[in-house]
Amino acid sequence: MDIFEKCNQRYIQDEVRDLGIYPYFHALESRQDTEVIMEGKRRIMLGSNNYLGLTTNDAVVKAGMHAYETLGSGCSGSRFLNGTLKLHLELEDELAKFLRKDAVVTFSTGFQSNLGIISAIVGLHDYVIMDRENHASLYDGCKLSYGKMLRYQHNDMADLEKKLQKVPETAGCLIVTDGVFSMGGDIANLPEICALAKKYGARVMVDDAHGLGVIGEGGRGTASYYGLEDQVDIYMGTFSKSLASLGGYMAASSRVADFVRHSSRPFIFSASIPPANAAAALAALRQLEAHPELVTNLQENALYMRGLLNERNIKMRPSNGDRIPIIPIYTYEPVPTLTIAKELYERGVYVNSSLPPAAAPHECLLRTSLMATHTHALIDEAVDVIADVLRGYDL
Repeated sequence: MDIFEKCNQRYIQDEVRDLGIYPYFHALESRQDTEVIMEGKRRIMLGSNNYLGLTTNDAVVKAGMHAYETLGSGCSGSRFLNGTLKLHLELEDELAKFLRKDAVVTFSTGFQSNLGIISAIVGLHDYVIMDRENHASLYDGCKLSYGKMLRYQHNDMADLEKKLQKVPETAGCLIVTDGVFSMGGDIANLPEICALAKKYGARVMVDDAHGLGVIGEGGRGTASYYGLEDQVDIYMGTFSKSLASLGGYMAASSRVADFVRHSSRPFIFSASIPPANAAAALAALRQLEAHPELVTNLQENALYMRGLLNERNIKMRPSNGDRIPIIPIYTYEPVPTLTIAKELYERGVYVNSSLPPAAAPHECLLRTSLMATHTHALIDEAVDVIADVLRGYDL
């Protein structure tokens, strides 16, 4: 059989292209901002993870340009060999201090961070226990490890305990959860997770890609939000969201960080973060530290938009975080979801469509996300369009 035979079969993307509602790969022609030019037309951007709006911040942009001019376009090697810059060490040191952890290890992307952390930490006879709604990169990290993966129902602590009871006393165990879940916008039940970890001798890793800059003291993330910074063993995060760049990191104890640096194949065998990306992430971190009001603005925008949607009886997915800037709107079935998303796009509002497997069957969503730099006027305009479009559908 020709290995390419699978490529010539028809898939869902072919069907939605035929229907004229294909939602992906729309081309930006401007900077990632609250308003963008996309395929020749102004759109209000409600589909970005640029939570603090720092991709257009002057200090962040200038830092990236300066690094490009002084340090060149790339490192041409891994951190392990010739690819470590003083700038990388500075970024890791400042981020570790901000997160109140001993050490930080940076990776080339957020996805690669999860591959590199889990595959290094979870060994042959170990167990990793995952929330079912964890990000895909966490699942792929489990696949790269030699350990046994167990999954518990989303934020279901009774089910988590059942899974912990299956772990032999002789085995190591890592509980892994998103801090803020990227599709639903809800927050992990970290107090119960940490309590169960202590009870059963497990360790805890939190993927805080959508938590950094969003919740916690000064935007320090989910562990800070709950006051559990000393009970979470590993933080993972990205630079591609609140920190307006590209890359990822692990924050942990010095010994765990050193072990990962010398054991993680995705870290050892990948080129390091380019100078401009590292400099932009560091500048964005400094902006976050200097301007904690960015986090407050972001949270107030989330409250404001949720209030407008409630006034219009628009059904959102329930969340335990009303200040989280990820606001998913129920559209239930795939074709109506894509049709509504296209109509919104044509009327100048960009949102993301969340379909299975990212959403549960028959619970498709329009995933909207806000920035600290959105004005109330822009939110008003976008919600007016959303409400007007949704009136035409029986949801």
